[in-house]
Amino acid sequence: MNGFDLLPKLIVRSRRSKGWLKVLNFMMGRIIPFNRPHGFHIVELAEDRVRTCASYRRSNHNHIRGIHACAIATVAEFSAGLLLLSRLDPARYRLIMSNLEVEYVYQAKQDITAETTLSQSALQEKVLGPLATQEACTIVMETHIADTAGNTVASAHTTWQIKRWDKVRTKVK
Repeated sequence: MNGFDLLPKLIVRSRRSKGWLKVLNFMMGRIIPFNRPHGFHIVELAEDRVRTCASYRRSNHNHIRGIHACAIATVAEFSAGLLLLSRLDPARYRLIMSNLEVEYVYQAKQDITAETTLSQSALQEKVLGPLATQEACTIVMETHIADTAGNTVASAHTTWQIKRWDKVRTKVK
């Protein structure tokens, strides 16, 4: 059993309990080890919204002591991907990010929060409906990134390919 097998139950529990949210954050550091040194963590996990945070700390700094553009892009990707994983069973669907576009508008010199939303109607229209008749579909998720003072730092658009595992032709080791 791996972390993705436990993820759906853990997500449901994390929506109602700060204690389970801490457990989920711990697990995400193990499931996605790349994010662990950067201290990315989930702040809020609602049915239609995910908020993740990147701390203003040395491992996230660029050469002028702001939060590095790549850290901003990664926390946005994390937020969007987690929202999709929270709405789609990872045992049934494979997600692959195929494109990432970020527009940077303000230098982050404090903690930042990435927020992504996805309504039930948008999920049905853009993902579940198309997957009923197609092997795969794509969805573009928009993530808003702001610092703790409320300044908009960036806007990210991640494109995700979603496919049922029984339609995937490549083997997973």
